[in-house]
Amino acid sequence: MTDPVAKLPSELDQLPDRDAEETAEWAASLDAVAQHAGPHRAAYLMRRTLQHAEAAGVPVPRLLETDYVNTIPTPAEPAFDGDEAMESRITAWNRWNAAAMVTRGSKLGVGGHIATFASAAWLYETGFNHFFRGKEGDGSGDQLYIQGHASPGIYARAFLDGRLTEAHLDNFRQEAGGAGLPSYPHPRRLPWLWEFPTVSMGLGPLSAIYQARFNRYLHNRGIKDTANSHVWAFLGDGEMDEPESTAALALAARERLDNLTFVINCNLQRLDGPVRANFKIVQELEAQFRGAGWNVVKSLWGSAWDELFQLDTTGALIRRLREVPDAQFQTYATRDIGYIREHFFGAEPALAELAKLLTDAKIAECFYTSRGGHEARKVYAAYRAALAHKGTPTVVLAQTVKGYTLGKGFESKNANHQMKKLSVDEFKGMRDLLGLPIPDSAFDGGVVPYGHPGADSPEVRYLQERRAALGGPAPARRVHAVALPDPETNTARAFQALEKGSGKQEMATTMAFVRLVKDLMRDKETGKRCGPIVPDEARTFGMESLFPSAGIYSPLGQTYDPVDRDQLMYYKEAKDGQILNEGITEAGAMADFIAASTSYATHGETMIPFYIFYSMFGWQRTGDQMWQLADQLGKGFIVGATAGRTTLTGEGLQHADGHSHLIASTNPASLNYDPAFAYEIAVIVKDGLRRMYGPDAEDVFYYLTVYNEPKPQPAMPEGVEEGIVKGLYRFKEGVPASAAAPRIQLLASGTAIHWALAAQELLAAEWGVTADVWSATSWGELRRDALESDAALLRGEERIPYVRKALEGAPGPVLAVSDWMRQVPDQISQWVEQDWSSLGTDGFGLSDTREAARRHFGVDAQSITVAALAQLARRGEVPASSVKEARERYGL
Repeated sequence: MTDPVAKLPSELDQLPDRDAEETAEWAASLDAVAQHAGPHRAAYLMRRTLQHAEAAGVPVPRLLETDYVNTIPTPAEPAFDGDEAMESRITAWNRWNAAAMVTRGSKLGVGGHIATFASAAWLYETGFNHFFRGKEGDGSGDQLYIQGHASPGIYARAFLDGRLTEAHLDNFRQEAGGAGLPSYPHPRRLPWLWEFPTVSMGLGPLSAIYQARFNRYLHNRGIKDTANSHVWAFLGDGEMDEPESTAALALAARERLDNLTFVINCNLQRLDGPVRANFKIVQELEAQFRGAGWNVVKSLWGSAWDELFQLDTTGALIRRLREVPDAQFQTYATRDIGYIREHFFGAEPALAELAKLLTDAKIAECFYTSRGGHEARKVYAAYRAALAHKGTPTVVLAQTVKGYTLGKGFESKNANHQMKKLSVDEFKGMRDLLGLPIPDSAFDGGVVPYGHPGADSPEVRYLQERRAALGGPAPARRVHAVALPDPETNTARAFQALEKGSGKQEMATTMAFVRLVKDLMRDKETGKRCGPIVPDEARTFGMESLFPSAGIYSPLGQTYDPVDRDQLMYYKEAKDGQILNEGITEAGAMADFIAASTSYATHGETMIPFYIFYSMFGWQRTGDQMWQLADQLGKGFIVGATAGRTTLTGEGLQHADGHSHLIASTNPASLNYDPAFAYEIAVIVKDGLRRMYGPDAEDVFYYLTVYNEPKPQPAMPEGVEEGIVKGLYRFKEGVPASAAAPRIQLLASGTAIHWALAAQELLAAEWGVTADVWSATSWGELRRDALESDAALLRGEERIPYVRKALEGAPGPVLAVSDWMRQVPDQISQWVEQDWSSLGTDGFGLSDTREAARRHFGVDAQSITVAALAQLARRGEVPASSVKEARERYGL
């Protein structure tokens, strides 16, 4: 009978076989093993051969999945560098105080999470005791992305080492008074402790990858020696379902980021139940990370399993562990020994024979508690292996029990994520399990006490000595106040070029902004700190001129001869390149921006990032990361280019942004501007540099929208700087045909000012109406100022909103227009004393010429004219018939 395997096509068939007889002998040997010793033995030999080939440097593809066992066998574990008994006591105190803090807070209804830290405690404690570098050495240390729901454990450790008090712990999730602890890692709320906000799941792993990449960027550009900085990202196995969690795995491997380690707490549970009820999440993640090019270290089983594996002479145990789905294994952790003997070991005769050699106590230890993530030596070995590995990032897959040490009411229960407290009796059981010296009398009144061995106890001294040896406390955030030179003096020429205008030459505001960035990058002192970031649209924005001069960052440099090498603006990659060109990933570009914008704290090196993107694909697509940017106190300029709903001709609905300013207005840290002219950009950026990087630096960032419609750029009028920054100034006053001529105020932002200027001429020439045209550079800043004025009034202070003062005495009604939804200018309507109306581009975008699109939305010059006449007619200042006549004349 012909072997059916031989009929299968193979890619090897197209390659010459120089010794077909030798090949046949190898195949025959494998067939013989499979026939006489079984297919599992054949598979074992094949894997041994592949491992040997890899170790010998033979180029063979790696397997994507290995057996469901630890990567590092117990005999191969390195010597443990510490006092394991002491660290166990420290961890016990931290487990207790984390649970006590949440339980005490639950009496006030503020909630909290207990089970996550309970399962991951050793993953953190081992790192804090042996691996995580503090900032007191090189100012950078390691970067720790803490799993958000584990925050109580981090607070408990800070309490043990003296950085927090009982009063702090009792204010967990009670921040209104100003002395509370935020629910999750939050630099804006607790800026001396937290560096990275991580509870918006998926953003932590994505940001960690780009932080590790940015560390290399700083190093390769000679800005900061980050060779010793390591990025540790602690994640949950359920969190890996978020698309952002795995979006940049290939980038990390491609750029050889061996300064990065993911630690995934595989407790097999997400918020509502099993992560992979019918499958195995560890195996899935292993294949995913190996396929992306990562080094994978699995730490699944505690030392109690060693005896079982030694008894498994047939491979039956390994096979069973691979086939049991996660939800069933979770069930084993909650059922009696008889159930485990029947349902796990009873699956095949070889396993049943093995089980006869095991005591009930051994089975209970293995299936209830013995996990790799619960033993300091296992975790230590995994972390040592991660740091020793070079050339690619590492992921540690550590298996744990969710709710470990919290008692049978918590451990492995589907609902434990929502369980916020333990009873007094459960705490007493936990105390006994952990061996803590807390007497029953400490529970008088039903209040769970905090526990502390004493400021001068061996535990606290040990903890502090370990941290001192590693460079100080962690996590910790440090801000080095290094102000950049005053833009008025150092980079004045860059701004003056835009303030002079372009004369008769037409220039889009997108191009004006790019020119400004290019000139800023030439400055001797601050130029190197400018970091242009773009998601594969640099040529769209006219940024290709930066390629040969600044270079595109690549850790490998340029290993090829670029196709456009003979052109002036060729595609130049360089190891010290300044531009971060991220490819088609706005999420990646935003992660880059966050890392750069917070470098002043992370590394004590101030950077000035400029992230330029299609405005439609900013706040709409990556708005969660803009909030992360605000949470992390980032500074810099995010620039929505090719902005507006009608300005990007031909692209249509999916590219037509008429709403980003509305979304941006919801973020308190975002200062949002919609400049109309190049000189306005110059004034705004200059003010931004002062506010974000000056002596009195603020924790804000700027959002600017710029357009791709070429227009002559006027020179800056005198005395308009304050109005530009605050959001409104009169650009062009109308000339009354007579003293009795009706008047109206036209407020416009961005490219809409050109339609307003055209409408100003139509109103004067054809209808005898005088219109003043105002440039509204920021509807959002006008609203912010007005809100602050309202708050001041409540405090008894007299304060008039800037928009009201600016328009004070301006005759006639106000008509606002922009290339945005009407809600954008309508943000300020309640503070305008004149009659208010607005025009905008509400609805979906569409593909057409600019003129047709503007007529469709009713925002072109003729539509503005008719709307102005209608507003005046309602006031009785022009005949109502004029409105009808204008509509007919303009074909509306």
